[in-house]
Amino acid sequence: MASKAVAIATLVLRIFTLISLATCIVVLATNTITDTDGNRTTFKVLIAYRYVIATAGIGLAYTVIQIPFVIYHVCTGKRMIPNSCLPEFDFYGDKVIGFLLATGVGVGFGVTFELKRLFKGLDSDLDKFLQRGNIATALLFVGFITMLILSILSSITRNTRNGSFG
Repeated sequence: MASKAVAIATLVLRIFTLISLATCIVVLATNTITDTDGNRTTFKVLIAYRYVIATAGIGLAYTVIQIPFVIYHVCTGKRMIPNSCLPEFDFYGDKVIGFLLATGVGVGFGVTFELKRLFKGLDSDLDKFLQRGNIATALLFVGFITMLILSILSSITRNTRNGSFG
């Protein structure tokens, strides 16, 4: 019964991660600013925001790959491939993707904070642009937190399977 609850929690968290990372990408990709000459600038100008969107994309791809395996596990109570390395893949994959998302969060908040401090009071459009960058980074942070919880759950699942707990 506890295994079923962990599988359901994993599915819910993976879906929540998927939604937060996809929303992060949409918010940042649609973030534009128009200068006084009428030129439109997007997130692509800042390498840091490109990194944020790249980390969100990698996390999104990993989550999309994981969801069918979790759905199968929830529906059948078994892993898709018996006696496979899927628990180890979950264990290490969740940790690597979690750390990657954490670096994206740090970069996103860092560049936004520095640019807001540097251009304080100059342009309200720039402030809106940076605020949307902050919102996208906050969504990436939510994805990181859910991946962190998934990492803990995959550790428990892996250790339970190996006989370390009970």
